[in-house]
Amino acid sequence: MLSRSFAASFRRLGFVGLSLALAIFVTAASAQTAPDQSAEKAHIDEVLRGLSRGRSIGQVAISPDGSRLAWIEYGREAGIRVSPIGDLSKAEQVKLGDRCQQSDLVWRPDSKSLAFFAVCGDSKQTDLYLSHLDGQPASRLTRLNGYVNDSAFSPDGTKIAFLYVEGATRSAGALAAMKPPAGVIGEDGIEVQRVAVADATASEPTAPNLGTPANLHAFEFDWSPDSKSLAYIAAEPPGENNWWTAKLYTQAIEGEAKVILAPAEVSGPLHGLQIAVPRWSPDGKSIAFIGGLMSDQGSTGGDVWLVSAQGGQPHNLTPGRAATPAWIEWDGSEHLFISEVAGGNDRLLRVHVPASGPVDDERYAYRLAGSAGDGRISHSLSATADHSLFVFRMSSMDHPTEIYSVRPASADAGFAPLTQLSHFNDGIEPAWGKSESLSWTSDGFHVQGWLMLPKEYDPAKKYPLIVLVHGGPAAAVQSRWGAGGGLSATAFSALGYFVLQPNPRGSFGQGEAFTEANRKDFGYGDLRDILAGVDAAEAKYPIDNNRVGLTGWSYGGFMTMFAITQTHRFRAAVAGAGISNWQSYYGENSIGQWMIPYFGASVYDDPAVYAKSSAIGFVKQVKTPTLIVVGDRDGECPAPQSYELWHALRDEHVTTQLVVYPNEGHGFVDPAHRRDVMERAVEWFARYMPAN
Repeated sequence: MLSRSFAASFRRLGFVGLSLALAIFVTAASAQTAPDQSAEKAHIDEVLRGLSRGRSIGQVAISPDGSRLAWIEYGREAGIRVSPIGDLSKAEQVKLGDRCQQSDLVWRPDSKSLAFFAVCGDSKQTDLYLSHLDGQPASRLTRLNGYVNDSAFSPDGTKIAFLYVEGATRSAGALAAMKPPAGVIGEDGIEVQRVAVADATASEPTAPNLGTPANLHAFEFDWSPDSKSLAYIAAEPPGENNWWTAKLYTQAIEGEAKVILAPAEVSGPLHGLQIAVPRWSPDGKSIAFIGGLMSDQGSTGGDVWLVSAQGGQPHNLTPGRAATPAWIEWDGSEHLFISEVAGGNDRLLRVHVPASGPVDDERYAYRLAGSAGDGRISHSLSATADHSLFVFRMSSMDHPTEIYSVRPASADAGFAPLTQLSHFNDGIEPAWGKSESLSWTSDGFHVQGWLMLPKEYDPAKKYPLIVLVHGGPAAAVQSRWGAGGGLSATAFSALGYFVLQPNPRGSFGQGEAFTEANRKDFGYGDLRDILAGVDAAEAKYPIDNNRVGLTGWSYGGFMTMFAITQTHRFRAAVAGAGISNWQSYYGENSIGQWMIPYFGASVYDDPAVYAKSSAIGFVKQVKTPTLIVVGDRDGECPAPQSYELWHALRDEHVTTQLVVYPNEGHGFVDPAHRRDVMERAVEWFARYMPAN
């Protein structure tokens, strides 16, 4: 349910079809008429333009032998560059055709070649390319027709596996705009993502082998150490809905799929939960993975689990951990590196995996008050073959993105020192205010969040506050460099607001018990955590309690919709792609499987638990002026949910507006639409939280 797997049927019905087919801006009869705000709009536009600063760094990848670094840049410096690890000024661009966009870097195990995806010129098809880094143009390895993602060389370097949706009409995943309905719903036009395997030694482009079955939608995979088999997480299609019921499989190339683990069939704390990031041990005996309560594919967090490569009962390697592992990598067959969220920070550690019981001999490589990753999946890092060196991008709210490295073995009693490899953004200063980590207690929980100060903050003045709630709920706000577009904390800060981004119960960062603490309790305990965070911010800084606003997207949109029915603390609200009625939502969305772990049963078996957290049941208590925005092709939080709340608020004579954006899914892709959302939100808060 993040802002980050989605075909709602209800939103396609005729009675709302016409109004939802276009971007509409509808205002309740009780809404005030806005004055001419051309000067304000010009100021907002100027601020938003000023937020996008510096060079944008995509994926980074260290060669297995540690001698060279490859990275992708976007914008005016677009392309793949490769340099000696010790001197990025000697970088050379990988040669390819004109007007190419590249992604998914992966080094051959011998460090002599680099593979990547690219789409060039006027072509709309992405293919797999291989560069020998000899000054010659990269060669095309594949003939594809569809969506591709997530490539990986086999350990012997002869093959490249990747995720492939042959004949795809849209990106895989729930964030993309849903296709217009046609044919037999739920049966016709289903697009299946499979693991494809290409020949990395081919002299001419060839079609890949589709290694996994046509009746399984694959989400993630890993090679066996002997390069003969794959471990992968998959479910019956449609994949957008069934990731929450996925199983772990192994399969010899061109062999039969074998179920290794089905969470719905095991006992213990993993029962019925989600699995991700499968990693085959170097000795071939075990497969480690992340397992836990996850609300979105791709937003990974839980505990680290281990299961025999032959199947059987898994065991938890990190029970009771007060942090959230998100990515793992074997270091030999007895040690794992774990990249995790601890509070709102990133942390990397190396642990010993004993024959039984939890991990021990924890040794930390770093703890960062920022966001680190190599650009592949959540919290992944790029490492040399011997894991002596890790490379990643890092940024914070106060510092733009640069490339860093760390040598875990250099850690003494504390953490290993970081080495900054790039200086692409030296001299770039944030156009917004400073930030800090803020902690408070709520119902006995330790809760953390990030507070951004207004630009040019003056402690002698009082300022308004905007609370920005993240999606998920299983996710976490971390300190990272950000620009305008959508509901942007940095933009609000640049415009003179305090901005609180809380990580209430249900979030990652405090351990699995904390993540599971909002099950069957949406909008209650998590709202108390948020309100306690507002109290903590007001106790520390000069915040005007009469000018506190609330906003969020996806789960944050739900929290916005529900909170205004429970409290009048917020003077204005902006709900992005939210959920107003869990009972009707159950039958409308395209990802209903995620709800069972959270609500405990289907809406047909326990309607009361869904009604308990539905804003629509408490709508008569709302007084807060509320702006509602949504995409017309959102399958994750369908537009009728926004329409339903708008309709109710209008009937109750509450000031409200609804904006529906055409051809947008759950994650908006049109820059003009993202900008429009932010402009409208800023204008809304300015109008209904005016300065005295």
